[in-house]
Amino acid sequence: MSNFLEKLNVPDDVRKLSRPELEQAAGELRSFIIRSVSKTGGHLSSNLGTVELTLALHYVFNTPHDRIIWDVGHQSYPHKILTGRREGMAHLRQEGGISGFPKRSESEYDAFGTAHSSTSISAALGMAVASRNLQIERQHIAVIGDGSMTAGMAYEALNNAGVTPGINLLVILNDNDMSISPPVGALNKYLARLLSGTLYQEARSVGKAVLGQFPAPVMEMARKVKGHAKGILGSATWFEEFGFNYVGPIDGHDLDALVPTLQNLRQMGGLQFLHVVTKKGQGYKLAEADPILYHGPGKFDPEVGIQKPSKPGKQTFTQVFGHWLCDMASQDEKLVGITPAMREGSGMVEFEKRFPARYFDVGIAEQHSVTFAAGIACEGLKPVLAIYSTFLQRGYDQLIHDVALQNLDVTFALDRAGLVGADGATHAGNYDIAFLRCIPNMVVAVPSDENEARLLLNTCYHYKGPASVRYPRGAGVGASVSDTLDPVTLGKGLVRREGTRLAILAFGPLLHAALPVAEKLNATLVDMRFVKPIDAELIKQLAASHEVFVTLEEGSVMGGAGSAVAEFMSAFGLCKPILQLGLPDRFIDHGDQAALLKSVGLDSDGIEAAIHARFKSVLNIT
Repeated sequence: MSNFLEKLNVPDDVRKLSRPELEQAAGELRSFIIRSVSKTGGHLSSNLGTVELTLALHYVFNTPHDRIIWDVGHQSYPHKILTGRREGMAHLRQEGGISGFPKRSESEYDAFGTAHSSTSISAALGMAVASRNLQIERQHIAVIGDGSMTAGMAYEALNNAGVTPGINLLVILNDNDMSISPPVGALNKYLARLLSGTLYQEARSVGKAVLGQFPAPVMEMARKVKGHAKGILGSATWFEEFGFNYVGPIDGHDLDALVPTLQNLRQMGGLQFLHVVTKKGQGYKLAEADPILYHGPGKFDPEVGIQKPSKPGKQTFTQVFGHWLCDMASQDEKLVGITPAMREGSGMVEFEKRFPARYFDVGIAEQHSVTFAAGIACEGLKPVLAIYSTFLQRGYDQLIHDVALQNLDVTFALDRAGLVGADGATHAGNYDIAFLRCIPNMVVAVPSDENEARLLLNTCYHYKGPASVRYPRGAGVGASVSDTLDPVTLGKGLVRREGTRLAILAFGPLLHAALPVAEKLNATLVDMRFVKPIDAELIKQLAASHEVFVTLEEGSVMGGAGSAVAEFMSAFGLCKPILQLGLPDRFIDHGDQAALLKSVGLDSDGIEAAIHARFKSVLNIT
């Protein structure tokens, strides 16, 4: 390993470096990240863009006493490496290894757990208020990306901070001209204007000329910085209207600009807003050229780069959705596609190319995306909102009040339902069945394979009201997908295997894990297809001919599909023993998807063992 990086075990070691050594450490840190992520997979482009910024923050501020909050957190690998977790990067996002995001239980340097965007300013403000009230002198730094600034929560926090006296809060806008997908919205246009023409180069010169004069009287320095910045920009910036002193933009890869700027802002205290410009993928040409491809790669050879597989693999559920969306849009000109900043992740790249006037990326603004879809539906168009299950949680109030209460015709395509593997608990879609099925007017569909996903998308799209289709990350069993756009019967399940005594009701892809169990125990196996409306007639028929029931779902067992079956049977006096199998009442950490399912008993062996434990004496199972 290189000379400096192996000596940087905690930020105190960083603070002992000379300025030239800090530059060398940046190069070594960037090389280490490329090598490390190429072996484990993970977020790459965003972390290569924050190397110098991370070094400068730990060099200037007294962490962990001073608090740094990383928005989203997929830009925090340099921070992890410099805070005692360099060796842990070998097991990044693996079971038992370190998280890909900041996590309070993992390190005292992780001041706040993140992974959803736009929370940093609110959290830092809360900490700043607590420090003030406890009479603790410390700094609070929120590092937020330009993509995360599209969310309303960031402005709610800025608005609150502007009228909160006696606090130290530094907001650093890491402006890299994108989140995951290309940037959208008026804010991006505003930032682009700040950086247009010669402004950025002039700002760099001002930063070095003015801030490089330290030590000078701090308030005089601040006056000069503010005066120069306003001279360049022509008037007070938007952020100053919130009560912040705006400084920037400065080069986020230039330590000679970053370090003295941060040192002076630290001494000034109060409400400070620093605008830094970085480049995703900085220092790795392949990632610089295609930061989207290198946003979250799997394992790859850094000398060669990411290579397309020689043979196409099985279709993912996301790809099935993307193809379906284009096919349905070709047939129905009223279809409109919406995404909250997840064009690639939700499989909408081709749809944007083919139907640009009907494609809307609203930025990282999940609440807005839901009500935006509601407004479109009010005027007779057919919105399809493609959103991760975990992100729909952020728009729950809008889902109830703006869509379901008005019974508007909005189709929700819920990607990443169930466990998601390496991204862990923050990104897992474990709760959508429970929180959707309690909403009046809402349809909840749970396809068991890729073809079923297409059929149920057809069905929910044609349903005249709010409807959702949940499907997991990755590929299914490799089912052949039809090209039909016809719906199936709403609320009707399919008996996939007929048996006796034991009925297994599967909701979603776990049907396939249950199949060998059903064969071994001669059980009836049902692909329920829908949680709501549930197939009442089929349950009644099965109750008349079977002694015991098992429900199976990759979602929260509390309030989930199994609960729906139990509630129905109770309401109709169908007194049958029910074993409800699903995700337990705890957060499940990161790791391999299949291994995680096995760990909670949702693989074939686990399902069989649970049935044996509950019904061995009833079914006389050996």
